[in-house]
Amino acid sequence: MSNARLPMPRDVREFIQGYPDNRDDPSLNANLEFYSNQCRCQPDNMLIDDILSRWRGDYATLEYKHGFIQWLFPIQEYGMNYESQPLQPHEISTMRADPDIVERVTQSYRLMLDFYGMQLANQDTGLVSRADNYKDRYRNLIRSSHNYLRISRILKCLSELGLERLNAGFLLHVLNEQSEHGTLNAPALRNSMDRWWANCLRNEVEREWINNLIEKRKETGKLDIELSPEPQRFDEIGA
Repeated sequence: MSNARLPMPRDVREFIQGYPDNRDDPSLNANLEFYSNQCRCQPDNMLIDDILSRWRGDYATLEYKHGFIQWLFPIQEYGMNYESQPLQPHEISTMRADPDIVERVTQSYRLMLDFYGMQLANQDTGLVSRADNYKDRYRNLIRSSHNYLRISRILKCLSELGLERLNAGFLLHVLNEQSEHGTLNAPALRNSMDRWWANCLRNEVEREWINNLIEKRKETGKLDIELSPEPQRFDEIGA
């Protein structure tokens, strides 16, 4: 069996390159206003603080509503919700500089991790671990493949808004589940992991490291790295 890397999808290439063909529209501020808790997302008509306080653990809502994800994790691409807007470059700089917005984005990430049966174990390193109810949530993730597109969006958004340090932790968790526990191993999920998620890192060193770990998993089924909750850079544990 060939272990050659699969081609990188076009949307991921454009993300890594910083969307060179995109142009800023200063008149568009919906994402900034939403994350400032000043406007409501549509079609759900909710403020970000309301979503974060009311929807955690509401798995049916998170599974079957499809218009919120473009608001919680805006990126510089058009999504399926015509009532949302692509993230604008001027919004990115303002949102990155606002600690309250960055904290809300982090809480949105925690919300979705919980939905997927995971938790953020260390906010400094991005280390992710299992949640108590991971078995049921993993089963849902495996059978609900529309979440794979959501995860690509989440990782891109974290990178855009200055939180790319969290991405590798998620990727390592999925790889560890696959290699050490035989979970999250469905073919469609692995395809999304190997082609999309693993490349949603603009840091070339970390992206190459993750892709090398994927090749190692394909060859040996093991990663041979230790995931520790202690604060440390991921490039110190196996790069």
